[in-house]
Amino acid sequence: MRTLQSIVGLLTLLLVVGTVPVPASSAEVQAVPADVHLFYYPWYGSPSVNGSYRHWQQGDHTPPEDIGADFYPTLGAYDSGDTAAIDQHMAWVQRSGAGTIVTSWWGQGSYEDNLVPSILESAARHGIKVAWHLEPYGGRTAASTVADIDYINSRYGSSPAFYRDAAHGNRSAFYVFESLRITDWTALEQVASTSIVLAQTTDTSKVAHFGGMYTYDGIAGATAPGWKNASDFCKANGLVWAPSVAPGYLDDRAVPGNTTPTVDRDNGAAYDRQWNNALDPATGGAPTWVSVTSFNEWHEGSVIEPARSGPPGGHGYLTFEGAYGQTGAAAETAYLDRTRYWVDRFTGGTVPPADPDLARGRPITASSNVGGYPATAANDGNPSSYWESANHAFPQSITVDLGAPAEVGRLVLSLPGAWGARTQTLSVLASTDGSSYTTVAGPSGYRFDPAAQNTVTVPVTAGSRRYLRLVLTANTGWPAGQVAEVQAYRTSVP
Repeated sequence: MRTLQSIVGLLTLLLVVGTVPVPASSAEVQAVPADVHLFYYPWYGSPSVNGSYRHWQQGDHTPPEDIGADFYPTLGAYDSGDTAAIDQHMAWVQRSGAGTIVTSWWGQGSYEDNLVPSILESAARHGIKVAWHLEPYGGRTAASTVADIDYINSRYGSSPAFYRDAAHGNRSAFYVFESLRITDWTALEQVASTSIVLAQTTDTSKVAHFGGMYTYDGIAGATAPGWKNASDFCKANGLVWAPSVAPGYLDDRAVPGNTTPTVDRDNGAAYDRQWNNALDPATGGAPTWVSVTSFNEWHEGSVIEPARSGPPGGHGYLTFEGAYGQTGAAAETAYLDRTRYWVDRFTGGTVPPADPDLARGRPITASSNVGGYPATAANDGNPSSYWESANHAFPQSITVDLGAPAEVGRLVLSLPGAWGARTQTLSVLASTDGSSYTTVAGPSGYRFDPAAQNTVTVPVTAGSRRYLRLVLTANTGWPAGQVAEVQAYRTSVP
């Protein structure tokens, strides 16, 4: 199903030697269950970052509006190396409740390999773990796969986002796509003590030397052929069973003339059927992990990444309209939210609350600041640090970029808890493009009182927006704008 993608994926870049960066933020992140794994594709490129489009043009299309996919991303034809896009992806993964991404990897020094440090850094900041999807690059052998596993474990294993399964000897995880291309995998014994290596098959005669099995196929998931037998075999032999579920499959625009069957999303019913197959003991057995095909394989239409509700016209794009009863902008995230529902069922109700702070750690700027009190202090998760504007110079403003349009229902503003009471007069403006703003709250006076933890809630007019700006015009406690934390939430009430 991924023949053309594989050809593009064979292109490689020179290996850039370096170390995995430590996450920039020390703010605590809320861990999510790590036993649901989303297949993640960092193979896209755009002129603004990569210098040219990559993958989006598959099927002889001309990005940015005309791309090789039947749905159009909410983020547009993004670049997988754009740190803002990566951050938004990790925030969406966190929203889905899945705790692990399985990143597509095409060999040492490949385009995808060179993006790993940025992915790990962002994943760590969002409490997400990273496992590995070893793709069939040219010349791949069992021996080269072992070398790749050693390379990945050594090069990236120190990252706090590096996935290891504590229930299986604290080993890392590697999915081998199209493992049946190679018949003798004896070499995998060399890494069996450090890594769980999964074969892509349900044929139990083809998994000697592997540590588990997965399916990937989003079409077969509709009927789950051989799943129960594979599960029973894995259980009897101490292997990992990780069946793959998908919301649908459609590659007509990416592969014109292709005769591969399609799986209609059926407004979400198809995704539910596959999850039911995976979790039904009579059909899917007893999964160790559940893998999801996919977070963002746009060419095959199997994505749960948000798809734009109003895509560019004239190209015949589909949308998620009607999925799980959602319409308009709310439908864009329907499959993320439904994934969360199924993760919660699979993990026994261990998924954390679904309304995270959208502003936390996002790019933030201010009209001015006094030394030692920068704008970045206002969304760093530390209630003791704060932004302070130039004194005696109202109005002042502070603006946060959420990275992508998001539904926002309220802001929560705070000052350091030990400060005396004061009232700040402010309004909230919102924008989708960073240049044209509309007022969504105020202007009003908001009283910060230590008896209420110096925290105020500002309801805003419901809607989707990317940029949020506080405009402050007065402060009874100090002649400047002051904010310790600005938080943005989807819901209008806690």
